[in-house]
Amino acid sequence: MPASAGSRLPTFLPKPDASPLGKTAHLCCTSQAMGQLFQQAELEAIAGALGDTAEGLTNPEIGRLIETCAMVDPGAMTKRHRIYQAFAECQNRLQDRTRILGFIRHAMKPVRYAREPHRFEPMRANLNRALAFAGLVVTEAGMLQKAEQATTLPEAQRRAQELRSDLETRGVHPDVLRFCRAELLTDNYFHAVLEAVKSVASKIRDRTGLTDDGAALVDRALSGNPPMLAVNALVSASERSEQSGFANLVRGAFGMFRNPTAHEARIHWPMTKADAEDLLSLVSLIHRRLDASHMPPRV
Repeated sequence: MPASAGSRLPTFLPKPDASPLGKTAHLCCTSQAMGQLFQQAELEAIAGALGDTAEGLTNPEIGRLIETCAMVDPGAMTKRHRIYQAFAECQNRLQDRTRILGFIRHAMKPVRYAREPHRFEPMRANLNRALAFAGLVVTEAGMLQKAEQATTLPEAQRRAQELRSDLETRGVHPDVLRFCRAELLTDNYFHAVLEAVKSVASKIRDRTGLTDDGAALVDRALSGNPPMLAVNALVSASERSEQSGFANLVRGAFGMFRNPTAHEARIHWPMTKADAEDLLSLVSLIHRRLDASHMPPRV
């Protein structure tokens, strides 16, 4: 639920060190409030994720982002308090959360992490846990989109745990869970499938040394006579037909869930939990067949 007009939400953060603001910023709304505002608890969670000690933004990064988004920098204090204070002051002053959303967008641009790519996914996962309560999610492309809103912490945990538990009950391949972990954590079914399909391409490249992607990768690795990776002995017509069918299965997965999902907004590709579980199980099957495949001698 958004903050309502006329309410004043007390802060639950301890009073920080002296700063240009002079005191801890309190979230409040007036009758002139425009659009949906963040609640106190939502801003605390978002600031906590962005200012996480181990996986969050650095102080220099926070300072640059505050300046870029034309916010008031509260000065030296813990990272999460600094972000929270800047957010709260900005929302109180403008009665609008546009600049806060802008801060998140700027902070989560993947290009910022080109030299440290390992930082992006952990930060995105932490941030998405917090954003779930505001009905928002950051995609792997760093874009903010609407999502199903979680109303309580147990609910958010339950959604993530149920999907993972269901997949583990099905005996889904460990590589699927490993590549999807950040997505499953925020119950992002659409991108969970995308990441799982990416893991198939990664495994094929690792096994073959190829650098292709999509259908070209499948054609070079699983087609041909002999293919670089064979799922059986390729002796009989039936076995050769099975190999061709497996190649078509992987090619279809890439075409249906890799190519479109990488370029279209999640809101245009609705996916239920049941669909995600079935699709991830299919990807699990592909992983198992690849694990059991061999590289036939090439004459």
